[in-house]
Amino acid sequence: MITTDRAEFRVALPDGGRLIGLDVGTKTIGTALCDAGWSFASPALLIRRTKFQKDKVALAQMIAAQLVKGIVIGLPLNLTDGSESPRSQSSRAFARNMADLGLPIFLQDERWSTVAVTRTLIEQDASRAKRAELVDKMAAAYILQGAIDALVAV
Repeated sequence: MITTDRAEFRVALPDGGRLIGLDVGTKTIGTALCDAGWSFASPALLIRRTKFQKDKVALAQMIAAQLVKGIVIGLPLNLTDGSESPRSQSSRAFARNMADLGLPIFLQDERWSTVAVTRTLIEQDASRAKRAELVDKMAAAYILQGAIDALVAV
């Protein structure tokens, strides 16, 4: 199941469980994990993209090791009007290719994730190199936190 409907995703996970958040970029995949009670999201690994099958194996290993029950993937919508963009279609394709893992997948609006995380890192006076290293996995945590906050409210 792939959905943008948080109520539908919530029904697919009646007992909660750990979730993985993904910020899928062209060069990297930022990952984040949350606790089984959906209280907080934390940045996890940064996966450097290679071929999709290798990326999928790395994600599947992480999902199995962390006992993940559902996947949240950032859906990059247009900032101005919330419409879909070419990057949205890429994220949807990524989700379709992950669907055979058998876990419910929720596509979470991620319009402001990178901007918010970058602003926070700049405020903390992180160097440009440090920001480049952290931004994608912190964006994944931002996306996942937004999703779990919305899911708890359902």
